[in-house]
Amino acid sequence: MCHAYSITTNLEALRALRFAFEVAANVGNLPPQTGVYPDMLAPIIRNTPDGLRELVKVRWGMPSSSRALYIAAKERAKKLIERHGRQISPDEYEEMVRLEPDRGTHNVRNTDSPHWKRWLRPEFR
Repeated sequence: MCHAYSITTNLEALRALRFAFEVAANVGNLPPQTGVYPDMLAPIIRNTPDGLRELVKVRWGMPSSSRALYIAAKERAKKLIERHGRQISPDEYEEMVRLEPDRGTHNVRNTDSPHWKRWLRPEFR
């Protein structure tokens, strides 16, 4: 995925496509979005288990790897150490890593990574 995703059309233009799809209740009137980034809701047309297609808004992006969350927590811990002038205990640090918010990622560069392999299956695309 990349930052090259924006929504510049409306629902009626999508309905004019050559294939039929159902519209989920959470779609609304599809206002333009000039940029769609991880952790934002964005519309997609996906295949349903019964073989139909549906237009639905979903959370955009892929889940962050544990390494990315670890690095983000490390940066946050560094700022806390500077601000409070004390070291963080291993238990505190472990809790920071556990609570680190996952804002998602948009570029999958290493598709051989065990983290990404499960998310690249068709049901997640």
